[in-house]
Amino acid sequence: MATAPEERLLKAWEGLGYYSRVRNMQAAAQQIMTDFGGQFPHTYEGISSLKGIGPYTAGAISSIAFNLPEPAVDGNVMRVLARLFEVNHDIGIPSNRKIFQAMMEILIDPERPGDFNQALMDLGSDIEAPVNPRPEESPVKDFSAAYQNGTMDRYPIKAPKKKPVPIYLKALVVKNTQGQFLLEKNESEKLLAGFWHFPLIEVDNFSQEEQFDLFHQVAEENVKFGPSPEESFQQDYDLEVDWLDIYFETVKHIFSHRKWYVQIVAGQVTDFHNFSDREVRWLSPEEFKNYPLAKPQQKIWQAYAQANLDSSKD
Repeated sequence: MATAPEERLLKAWEGLGYYSRVRNMQAAAQQIMTDFGGQFPHTYEGISSLKGIGPYTAGAISSIAFNLPEPAVDGNVMRVLARLFEVNHDIGIPSNRKIFQAMMEILIDPERPGDFNQALMDLGSDIEAPVNPRPEESPVKDFSAAYQNGTMDRYPIKAPKKKPVPIYLKALVVKNTQGQFLLEKNESEKLLAGFWHFPLIEVDNFSQEEQFDLFHQVAEENVKFGPSPEESFQQDYDLEVDWLDIYFETVKHIFSHRKWYVQIVAGQVTDFHNFSDREVRWLSPEEFKNYPLAKPQQKIWQAYAQANLDSSKD
């Protein structure tokens, strides 16, 4: 893990999402090798120092693996405690986690901290579930203020999640005469960094009415648009592309904070070249398995392949 090439790790993690986790795992493995002599740390402080390990994970590892009396406070535990003590603080606010952490430091069983943490997590995920809890079956109902006072439906307090921000994209799936497709590596430090993808261009999402009005505005005022995504692609990659008139279902993919709506545009090139100055490859579908493709790209490829399969039957 510590010495593996990043691309190999991303390929192994492909499709699982939360790709920062595998990068953090590698960074933590490297820390273990350099700072702890190749041995996993046995203290809460040492475990907490590892990349990607926060208070919950550090507490869970410390208590379950090393029997240290450290709380493991996740959403399930906060739900149980909020109902047990009618805690009037929003569990979705990160700073409020300290309140539940302090409560757990008092409550935790010093003899069996791992079992205690695991029991509360299990209680919160099953009997004290967020939806359709079964408080009458709870082993702590006699001590639960919310159960005794009939306020189970009020706790925990949590503001509704914000809806993911919609992002509209065009995916340009371009094929050459050798049956290879153009993919490029995302070399940014942002979302899906290090993964390979079909070229993506963000676009505005106009309704049909807005497009109609805009068309007349352009005609009347002689307004000129910039290049279309397809034209930008051709300029950027120095390729002459024959864009195909094939309908594809819109590909949708939800991240934690945004939702992608991807329109596929298919094209073919007869005169193509390799790219030596950037991370761009012509790859056959068989070669895809050697490159990490994130879930949205897998969906794009599946939609493209299915549409071409359907059109070949007509």
